[in-house]
Amino acid sequence: MNGSKLMGRKGVSRGFTLIEILIVVVILGILAAIVIPQFSSASQEAAISSVRSQLQTLRSQVELYRVQNNGYPAEGVVSSDSASNAPGGFQDLVNGGYLQRLPEVPAGWQISLAATGEVTASWVGAGDPPNSLTALQIASW
Repeated sequence: MNGSKLMGRKGVSRGFTLIEILIVVVILGILAAIVIPQFSSASQEAAISSVRSQLQTLRSQVELYRVQNNGYPAEGVVSSDSASNAPGGFQDLVNGGYLQRLPEVPAGWQISLAATGEVTASWVGAGDPPNSLTALQIASW
């Protein structure tokens, strides 16, 4: 009889207890709380890099347009909010084959083309620019 009681206990002790499962869930929650903020920072950095890269491309294409057409394209604005887009000169660059398509601007950003050929970026999103950027820093790109 003692043998059957021991066998029964061995069969029950094979699973995890509620305490063990709760400890694992708490550990996973702590790890998630540490890792998730790093990914949100990475997406902000990617958006900033995208804007800076687009500025460099647009500036070189505007200069090429100026050399080949003896003048700059018209003014234009593209932003993540397509309702406020006024592509103007950017559309001239697409039509002329200088760009494949209008720039795709990350959320909260706007890229402007002035009649003087100057291409600038600005933060138009809600709140402060990401990563504590200042307007002066953005203008220096």
